Amino acid sequence: MGTESNIAVPASKSEVIVETKNLTKIYRDFWGRQKVRALKALDLDIRRGEIFGLLGPNGSGKTTTIKLLLGLLFPTSGEVNIFGLPASNVAKNEKIGYLPEESYLYRFLNAEETLDFYGRLFNISGAVRRQRVAQLISMVGLESAKKRQLREYSKGMTRRIGLAQALINDPDLIFLDEPTSGLDPIGTRNMKDLILELKAQGKTVLMSSHLLADVQDVCDRIGILYQGELKELGRVEDLLKIGEETEIRVKGLSEDAKNKIAQIIKEDNSEMVFCGNPTTSLEDLFLNIIAESEARPGKRVRGGGNE
Repeated sequence: MGTESNIAVPASKSEVIVETKNLTKIYRDFWGRQKVRALKALDLDIRRGEIFGLLGPNGSGKTTTIKLLLGLLFPTSGEVNIFGLPASNVAKNEKIGYLPEESYLYRFLNAEETLDFYGRLFNISGAVRRQRVAQLISMVGLESAKKRQLREYSKGMTRRIGLAQALINDPDLIFLDEPTSGLDPIGTRNMKDLILELKAQGKTVLMSSHLLADVQDVCDRIGILYQGELKELGRVEDLLKIGEETEIRVKGLSEDAKNKIAQIIKEDNSEMVFCGNPTTSLEDLFLNIIAESEARPGKRVRGGGNE
């Protein structure tokens, strides 16, 4: 599609395609004095084919991190590598899609015209461009509104055409900044389904959000930022386990069996549905980490689990 990329993309699903080392960003005032430390010594890796959630309250450094990864900002110190290239190397952009928190699209264009315009920016040929536009409009569910100007679109429709625009170059890596922001429950569910579809296609997704349920529903791993520092990193299921407790769920257990638990489960021919560690919610985990971070500034809250 379009110009040939000079970026070799190995097929290994465990390949690290986004890596930061000691990444730090300090905003300074006119006089060069430190104004805000937006990001402090971030060490992060994102692997091919996963959905990675960057989680944190407003002002925690999520958007700054994404802009540093995209090369839209320059780090104060540290390194950023995308597909093995420095973030400042524009060659990487051929394989990247980006949905900002607010999509700045031409409101007088319709969906087809919008995607065609961005396809031209990537020098995609006319035949491939038309095919790609039709596929993306179908994917995001805007076939019935493809001839309407974007100024007539609802918030949810605008986010969906924004996602389609981010995918016009068939990227391997997609950055989504607050993808469900402002959406109603139906629009939120549709967006999450689209993100899961991207994973099924083999894409790698980095999404930032402060909406905990959205992250819990779709992400394989998460990193929790607070005041510019990485406080937690790991797989969602590992982070949510309550290691000190064991939960047993049994189906069809009689009242008599409930009084004897372990032995009666076997004697009662009941069905063992689940036995393992119960989990907390991502909301509880997040709030606990923030509370502990405020109580112990500068300390990593937990060990993490398998990353």
